[in-house]
Amino acid sequence: MRTALPPVRRGLAVLLAGVLVALAGCSTGGDEGGEDTGQAQTGTGFPVTVDTKFGDVTIEKAPQRVVALGWSDAEVALALGVEPVGVSDWLAVGGDGLGPWVEQRYTNPPTQLGTMEVNLEQLAGLNPDLILDTRASGDRERYDRLSQLGVPVVGVPEGADAYLTSWQDQLDLIGKALGKQDQARKLHDDLEAKFARAAQDHPEFTDTTVAIAARTSESWGAYVNGDGRVEFMEQLGFVNSPTVQELAGDDFWVPISGERLDLLDADLTVLFPIGVEADQATRDPLYQNIPSVKDGRSVVLSDPTVSQAFSSASVVGLSYALDKTVPMFADALAG
Repeated sequence: MRTALPPVRRGLAVLLAGVLVALAGCSTGGDEGGEDTGQAQTGTGFPVTVDTKFGDVTIEKAPQRVVALGWSDAEVALALGVEPVGVSDWLAVGGDGLGPWVEQRYTNPPTQLGTMEVNLEQLAGLNPDLILDTRASGDRERYDRLSQLGVPVVGVPEGADAYLTSWQDQLDLIGKALGKQDQARKLHDDLEAKFARAAQDHPEFTDTTVAIAARTSESWGAYVNGDGRVEFMEQLGFVNSPTVQELAGDDFWVPISGERLDLLDADLTVLFPIGVEADQATRDPLYQNIPSVKDGRSVVLSDPTVSQAFSSASVVGLSYALDKTVPMFADALAG
């Protein structure tokens, strides 16, 4: 099902988010019938009501056949002990759609249903009793089409259009919908504590400006407030570059022309290569001439696993990204 993002904005949003997918991805890979797939379903406290942009959604009993369509919804469900029977692979990880940062694995591989365009026929064939779409476009047309199946659809929270659902809201929505509030609260508290420890261990991060850049095969860009990558850095004490932030519009990123890469200068510059080799960006003389880059105050996330975990913006991926990136940031600032 197609979202309502205009074609140009839609394409750029996907690229800059690290999503390398075919718009009509419809591959299958698992049980497509109505049989029990052995999910760990121990949710309690039903019925539960979840507040979303599209109104209150009530789930009457513990769901047995969950479909996770939103960006990183599947790995959050798995972290809460529930195996979705159908999923979307937003980061084009391949296989079962789980990156190496996800410790929990499927006992029964789920059906791949596509991302921006969901295969509704396959989806119906899975006989779902709950659809999770908590990090998505927030488009009413998408929600209405998913709702045609007559099962509860937990969409984005109010104000979280264009894939801007925070990891906290995603975890809260999914935890409530699955009756796993206690487990969700523990995951939340554990990650918040991990951020706090990292910030305490690195006081040099506090009030340090950071420019978070992206290089795709077509263009340069930078992330602004509202994006999970910016929130990640802010939780460590960093401040998003005021120079970049002044360019912000309605999206979670801003385009940067190749001639104005000086806008990416900050106390620390972090670069995400997306769909390109890292050296395609780092060889650029204009990139090399950015003051922070010349001074060695830059980090290039050239490891796809680290970059994808960071971009997953889930409680699971962000925990992994913290372990990998904090030492890199500290080393860059230490010169």
